[in-house]
Amino acid sequence: MKNTKYKFFGLLMILGFSVSCSKEDLDLAPISAISDTKYFNNDSDVLGAVIAIYDGLQAVPMNEFALTEMRSDNGKTALHEGEWKQLETFEVLPTNSVVAGYWSVNYNVIFRANTVLEHLNVVSDATKKMNYDGEAKFARALAHFNLVRAFGEVPVIDKVVGIKDTKYFAKKSLTEVYDLIQSDLTTAINELPVKSATSFGRATKQAAQGILAKVYLTQKKYDLALPLLAALVADTQYSLQANYKDVFYNEKNDEILFAIPYSNDSATESQSFSYEMTVGQASGLNFVTDDFAAFMKADPLDKRIAVNINSAIPTQNGKYLRTSTSPRLAGNDWLVLRLADVYLMYTEAIMGTATSTTDANAIKYYDKVRNRAFVIPVTSTSITKIALLNQRRAELAYENQRLYDLIRFDMAQSVLSVYSSTFQGPKDLLLPIPQVEINISGGMLVQNPLYN
Repeated sequence: MKNTKYKFFGLLMILGFSVSCSKEDLDLAPISAISDTKYFNNDSDVLGAVIAIYDGLQAVPMNEFALTEMRSDNGKTALHEGEWKQLETFEVLPTNSVVAGYWSVNYNVIFRANTVLEHLNVVSDATKKMNYDGEAKFARALAHFNLVRAFGEVPVIDKVVGIKDTKYFAKKSLTEVYDLIQSDLTTAINELPVKSATSFGRATKQAAQGILAKVYLTQKKYDLALPLLAALVADTQYSLQANYKDVFYNEKNDEILFAIPYSNDSATESQSFSYEMTVGQASGLNFVTDDFAAFMKADPLDKRIAVNINSAIPTQNGKYLRTSTSPRLAGNDWLVLRLADVYLMYTEAIMGTATSTTDANAIKYYDKVRNRAFVIPVTSTSITKIALLNQRRAELAYENQRLYDLIRFDMAQSVLSVYSSTFQGPKDLLLPIPQVEINISGGMLVQNPLYN
C-alpha cells in the first residue's frame, strides 16, 4: 500500500507510456489509490487485516511437504524430475523456485502481521486490540519459525519496511531470530483467548503455548518447554480422537490445537496438497518411500498403516484423501498442531538429554498415543529416545514433522546418510537462500556458507 505510487509509475512504464515528471508530479497521489494510513480507521478495518493474515497462511502448506517430508526418508517423487528431484535427492540449488516460493509466502505472512501491528492504534475496543496483537504476533512467530528451521539464519522483520530499510535484508543470528519468536509467542499466550466454539482456524492461547513449546524443544530448552506442555496435557478442552483416521477425516475435532482451514470446491479457498499427496498420479509428489513402507509394515498390528499408506495405491499416502468435484479443489484443513504431537513432546521434554526415561507421566502420554493405534493396549515400563522418534514417525507421517524431528533428536546425519547416497550433512539439513532474494538485496543478504 505504501508503495502504490511506485507501482503506479512502474505500470505506466510497462504499458509503454512516456513519463516526464517534475518533483511536483511525483508527489501527486494516484487518483485511485488509498494509502494505508487513510484506509485503517476503525476496528473493522483492522479485523479485515487480521483475516488477511490467515489468508496468507493458507499459502504456506501448499508445497511445504516438498521441503520437509521429501527431504526425509518419508517422501519421494514418482517421476524423479526437475526441481522436485533436487529436493528428494538433497541436491537443492539456490535457483529452485519451490524453495523461493516458500521463502516468499512466509515473509508475506510476516508483512501482513506487521501491517496489523502498525495500525492497532485505531482499534477502540481494548479486548479486540489485545487479541489482534496476539494473533499478529502468533502468525509472525510461526512464519519466522518456519523460516529459521528451513534456512537457518534469516532476516528478522519486526515492522513494515520500505525500500530504504536496507538493513532488514541482512540475516540475523539464530539467537536473534529465536528471541523474536519467543517474545512474540510469549505475548500471544498472554493476549489470546482460550479455545472456544468459534475459535477454529484462529490462534488461541493453547496454540501459542504448543508452538512455543516446540520452539523451546528445537533449542533443547527442555526446562522451558515442560511447564507449557504440562498445562496442555492437563487441558480438558482437548482430547484424542478415538480412531486415528478421524483426526483427518472429522474436521474441527477436539484433537486439533491449530489448523489452517480451507473450503471444498472453491477456486480461491481450496488447496492442492491433498491432490499431490494422494490422488496426484499425474504430478507424483510426496509418495511413500520404500523405507517408510517397510517401517510401517514392520508392525502389522499398527492400525495407522491403513491411513498412512493408501491401500488402493500403496505408493501413495492416504492421510488427506477427500471427495471433491475436482481433486485439485479439495478443501482439507492443514493441521499445524494437534494433541498427539503435544503428548509426545511432553514425553520428549521429560526425557530431556537422556536416552531413555521411566518417568510415569512420560510413559502415560506416550502410551495414550501408541495405544490408540493398536487393538491390544500395553503399559510401557520405559521409553527410549529411538522409540519416541519412531512413534513420532508413525503418528505424524506426512504432517511435515519428520525432517525437523530427526534434526531435533540429533539423528538426521546418521539416518539420512544411510537412506540417501547423495545426502551431505550438515549442508543438506538447511535449504539455500533463494538466489533471487540475494540478487534483490544487492549483496546485503548472503548465501548459507555451505552452499557457496
